[in-house]
Amino acid sequence: MNNKNNNRRIISINQILMWVAIFAVAVFLFNRPGSQKQTLDYSDFKTKVASGEVSDLTVAPGVITGTLKEAEGKETAFKTVRMEDPDLVRELTAHKIAYKAQADNSWVGNILFNVAWIVLLIGLWWFVFIRPQRSDGKSAMNFARSKAKMQDPSKQNITFKDVAGVEEAKEELQDIIKFLKNPKKFHKLGGKLPKGVLLYGAPGTGKTLLAKAVAGEAGVAFFSASASEFVEMFVGVGAARVRDLFDQAKKNSPAIIFIDELDAVGRRRFAGIGGGHDEREQTLNQLLIELDGFESKQGIILMASTNRPDVLDPALIRPGRFDRHVSVPAPDLKGREEILKVHAKKVKLAPEVDLKTVAKGTPGFVGADLANVINEAAILAARADKDAVENSDMDEAVERVLAGPQKKSRIISEKERKIIAAHEVGHTVVARLTNHSDPVHKVTIIPRGQALGYTLQLPLEDKFLTSKSEILDKICILLAGRASEEIVFGEITSGASDDLNKATAYARKMIMELGMSENIGPIALPDGEEGEVFLGRDLSRHRHYSEDLSKRIDAEITDTLRAAYARAKEIITSRRAQFDALVERLLEKEVVEAAEIDEILGLAPRKENVPQSGSSAEKESGSKQPAPAEQAELF
Repeated sequence: MNNKNNNRRIISINQILMWVAIFAVAVFLFNRPGSQKQTLDYSDFKTKVASGEVSDLTVAPGVITGTLKEAEGKETAFKTVRMEDPDLVRELTAHKIAYKAQADNSWVGNILFNVAWIVLLIGLWWFVFIRPQRSDGKSAMNFARSKAKMQDPSKQNITFKDVAGVEEAKEELQDIIKFLKNPKKFHKLGGKLPKGVLLYGAPGTGKTLLAKAVAGEAGVAFFSASASEFVEMFVGVGAARVRDLFDQAKKNSPAIIFIDELDAVGRRRFAGIGGGHDEREQTLNQLLIELDGFESKQGIILMASTNRPDVLDPALIRPGRFDRHVSVPAPDLKGREEILKVHAKKVKLAPEVDLKTVAKGTPGFVGADLANVINEAAILAARADKDAVENSDMDEAVERVLAGPQKKSRIISEKERKIIAAHEVGHTVVARLTNHSDPVHKVTIIPRGQALGYTLQLPLEDKFLTSKSEILDKICILLAGRASEEIVFGEITSGASDDLNKATAYARKMIMELGMSENIGPIALPDGEEGEVFLGRDLSRHRHYSEDLSKRIDAEITDTLRAAYARAKEIITSRRAQFDALVERLLEKEVVEAAEIDEILGLAPRKENVPQSGSSAEKESGSKQPAPAEQAELF
């Protein structure tokens, strides 16, 4: 990457120097000696000589130059063509006009002057455009060349041992590795190497790392490029770069071509924006042609990654092009522990640090999140001058990834601290007293990120299904903060705005998409809010249900939210004494852990179940992080 940036920087500097030189030559041509001199007829010149209005004459074989004295003492350079005049020298002497003679070498100067600047421009052109192309192929005129970076097989040190938490995906890719290593074994039985492998999953799950590991395991050339690098403002550049990329891969076969974020060029065609001839679609068409054009015997395979497989063109992902689709989901408990171990290899951990415990406290985290947790913990330990990363550093790192860093400098008035404490305790009490909610880990009023406080809930196990009772409990917990403000202070604040948005989204999704409403019935009515709005066909999307049904849906959502709000108020009112005690403890300590919460509420601790692992199917809920109640994602 540094070499690439340096090459671009050198080309830019060279281009600037070339244009500066061209400008200098133009200025020189405009202001060259004689270019600004006044031209006199020879007869006028003789008249000026007779009147003594000329001086400093230079008499050359073909031209006479000098200075012309005008009115008010102004002097102007002039020139005139010399004619055969034997009396000229005598007249100049008679009028006491100084002059000097010049040899006849004007033809040499003219040749040098007219040729030198042409040679200079040719030299600059070679220096800026031709020489870089001969040296490294990064010529400024090579914008149609592919920008993909090739990694030499001997320098690839990433293998499957560096990838954890995606065992099923690794198994799916083993066939690719075996085929690249020994293609004859498969050709003997009539098998063909898949032309394309599509890796899809949430951001940060390790799709790019998997592709590099496949190349490292197979020991073949690896070409990596971002899909956005193909598309430029010039028509046809993207298609030319695709052709060049495949040509390079054929010259270095066996090889793997990896295109990151494929949806940048692979989105569905004729979507209503840009017509059918825009640059992106031309690039996609060329990619389809290249996929059809090479055979498996050439030892080339195209791998691509995307977070949005649903927006890709059907012609691109059909069998015969991208033959194999590999899901790279968020890791389960076992996968998270393995990922933490991989990233913790270079970090010195204290003996008491248990990565399995950390994995249990990070459900929904993907590989990038876990890598960030380890890195943040190491930074916190180094900041405190510790010899090793301790449990306290890991806990703080998890919370920093979940909610952001602490805002210790934020000044909050005592009145607002009481409102925030009541708000958070409302979440905590309702979360602890509902039957289908995740256990409360802690509650705090220390500001983090954009939150003034939060209630942290962590599930006991990885969940892949969400029941109606769980959704209703989530809505009730989200509305409990607003309910507690109304109960304690008799007034509501703006602190529950995010809670209201999330609660409304839960209710709408439950009723319109999951068919969990008895009044509306088992029907899916997506409203398109989460659709691919950047596709033209979505701009003209119409609602496919009647106005009457729309009113019933609105009424059902409102009734669901009001019922949950009333239920939250009832739970808080029934435990008002314990609620007030917990608020006082939170104001005193700012952080209250689960054991102390249970003690104040007079509840027995929840029995901790061992999370079940081993399944890597994607969560139907699709949530990235369970996190605090205020930060809960849509299921």
